[in-house]
Amino acid sequence: MDTRTFKDTIYHEFSRVGKILASPKRLELLDLLSQSPKSVETLAGETKMSIANTSKHLQSLLEARLVLYKKEGIYVIYRLASPEVTDLLFSLKSVAEERITDIGLLHEDFITKSEEIETLKPEDLAVRKDDYVLIDVRPKEEYLHNHLEGAISLPMEELNASINEIPKDMKVIAYCRGPYCVYATEAVEYLKANGFEAARLEAGVREGKPHSGK
Repeated sequence: MDTRTFKDTIYHEFSRVGKILASPKRLELLDLLSQSPKSVETLAGETKMSIANTSKHLQSLLEARLVLYKKEGIYVIYRLASPEVTDLLFSLKSVAEERITDIGLLHEDFITKSEEIETLKPEDLAVRKDDYVLIDVRPKEEYLHNHLEGAISLPMEELNASINEIPKDMKVIAYCRGPYCVYATEAVEYLKANGFEAARLEAGVREGKPHSGK
């Protein structure tokens, strides 16, 4: 093999990962799996795809060795292949945020809503430690897999039924899957409409020093 052939071959292999990532749905699947392992059925429900289409995308990710799977009874459970896949996903987001202006505008309009919702950074939690209740509004299995230290699991679908259990004399800070997760925004809007002082945390378990639930 000469130098040119080596270069062509190695960059072809590198490009295989890039081709797999050139799909919004596959990126979303990786993002969901960065929170916790999930079944095909759960991933299909989260992404609003059919089970057949979800399985097809997962097969592509599997062929690129970005995910692994195991069988649990009748279910097939997928997870990310390694921490480096999570790093790749977050690096891709970081570069896109820096270079593509529309991402920041979409984030402001749909998630941050700075004129309506207070947004806090992870470092703010240390300062306010005795003055707030931290709630994790992701699905319960994601909380059990990993969560921020001191957080209480209160999934969005349980918020209405459990609202009377939240102390009204403390600030409620909600977080979900990270900067682009809408659950925390929805939780804060709901809490404020019901008389709570509430804020959104601009972080997920990766950004905010996670505590393993295992």
